[in-house]
Amino acid sequence: MGNNKKNKKIKLQAKPELAGRFMPMLEALQSRDELNPVIKTRVEKACALLEEGVNLYPNNFSRDTDIQEIWDQFGESEAEDLESVEQVFTVAGRVVAWRSFGKVTFFQIQDRSGRIQVYAARDDLGAEPYKLFKKCDVGDVVGVSGTLFRTKTGELTLSARDCRLITKSLRPLPEKYHGLKDVEIRYRQRYVDLIVTPRTREIFQKRTRIIRGLRNYMDARGFMEVETPMMQPIPGGATAKPFETHHNALDMKLYMRIAPELYLKRLLVGGLEQVYEINRNFRNEGISTRHNPEFTMMEFYWAYATFEDLMDLTEDMLSTVALDVCGSCLVEYQGETIDLTPGKWTRMTFHDSLEKIGGVAPEVYSDYEQCQALVKQKGEKVVEGEKLGKLQAKLFDLLVEPKLVQPHFIYHYPTDISPLSRRNEQNPDLTDRFELFMTGREMANAFSELNDPTDQRQRFEEQVKEKEAGDEEAHFMDEDYVRALEYGMPPAAGQGVGIDRLVMLLTDSASIREVILFPLLRPEAGAGGA
Repeated sequence: MGNNKKNKKIKLQAKPELAGRFMPMLEALQSRDELNPVIKTRVEKACALLEEGVNLYPNNFSRDTDIQEIWDQFGESEAEDLESVEQVFTVAGRVVAWRSFGKVTFFQIQDRSGRIQVYAARDDLGAEPYKLFKKCDVGDVVGVSGTLFRTKTGELTLSARDCRLITKSLRPLPEKYHGLKDVEIRYRQRYVDLIVTPRTREIFQKRTRIIRGLRNYMDARGFMEVETPMMQPIPGGATAKPFETHHNALDMKLYMRIAPELYLKRLLVGGLEQVYEINRNFRNEGISTRHNPEFTMMEFYWAYATFEDLMDLTEDMLSTVALDVCGSCLVEYQGETIDLTPGKWTRMTFHDSLEKIGGVAPEVYSDYEQCQALVKQKGEKVVEGEKLGKLQAKLFDLLVEPKLVQPHFIYHYPTDISPLSRRNEQNPDLTDRFELFMTGREMANAFSELNDPTDQRQRFEEQVKEKEAGDEEAHFMDEDYVRALEYGMPPAAGQGVGIDRLVMLLTDSASIREVILFPLLRPEAGAGGA
């Protein structure tokens, strides 16, 4: 037997020809057990408005003022001063609160910039327009024209001379004092979250300022913004498993970009000596509070610079952005005060960090058997034939990284785990590479670039062997990139900065999903949603 509730005939208090317009929507909601009396009432109000000849979705309303502009100009004005202001303001926004007292109604509307209270009276609007306007609901988008005054309680208010429905909302917003408590619903229905959660709007407004700040910083220092392919025949530039796709017309396999690095360095060969890209990358990896398969980075390359130059630039760049966005180089994050003041960032070699922070003695991390045994003791899997540098990296991830709360540059990584980095001239087992850590996570990765084509070919070949042995994240061989190096790439340094993680830091957000508008989620049960 079927579900009686789902099969029950839907009845509306409306003319059949009007109700019929909404029946497909209501039946779809009923099939998913989402139909409720509130939605039915809203649909009946919509039918009543249609019967009166009201367009539920007109496109002929123009506003002349953002709400914040009113607050900026008149937020401190006394009631007596407002009486002499004859200017009529025309605003538009979503109704987020509604109190009706018969012949008068107070409501609040919200636009992208803020909220303001509106006073609507039958005597001012006219009996019939007021009657129709009272059929509006919280969630509707309305347009209002009126003058300013202060109520007896002192609240700045727009006295409406004209109120008009612009968009009818058929679903109710979450209840005022509870909002969207289910975290997954907040992420899945970000459009609702943005309406009802001021902090969410603030996070993404600040995200835009952070990206703008990074772009302005790079532009001011002579870097050129470029774009590189997001679909690539050979994925490269990072150790990550790529997403695969297929181009039908060319009948060829393509990969979604895991990093723009190898294309940006081709541009160095071509003579574009300072380039950067704010880019989307895609990595077929797990999802966590720090990882989303689709994420944003800023990657840049600087000819005739070294990784040490990039340390100096990074301190200055991130402190400049923090000062602009947060007003201070002291940033509060999850109960910790992170000090981004230039000159206070710790610089430490990879191996020193294993000893001084991780507590691993040099004779242990430098001996293959002892290092392997310690990795196993810590519960990490060891792959047969795994190189010493990879074992050391596993110890670093377990014992060092979580403790790097304040800014730390960890440099001179093993060559085993740095296939694109330049070897250190004093010790070829190490590379001139650093990673920036803070709040217990990686924020940036940088190195002096490998520009020796013979060395690069050899390292690619080693990566191919590792891929053939089962390492899905190892590099592919990229003959065209090696060919580019054979034309000669000037000495350079390059860096990638994780923008999502930077936004997490500067907005005090514990999860990466909080700072991505539409993070990847499992399909919604029964709805085929994203």
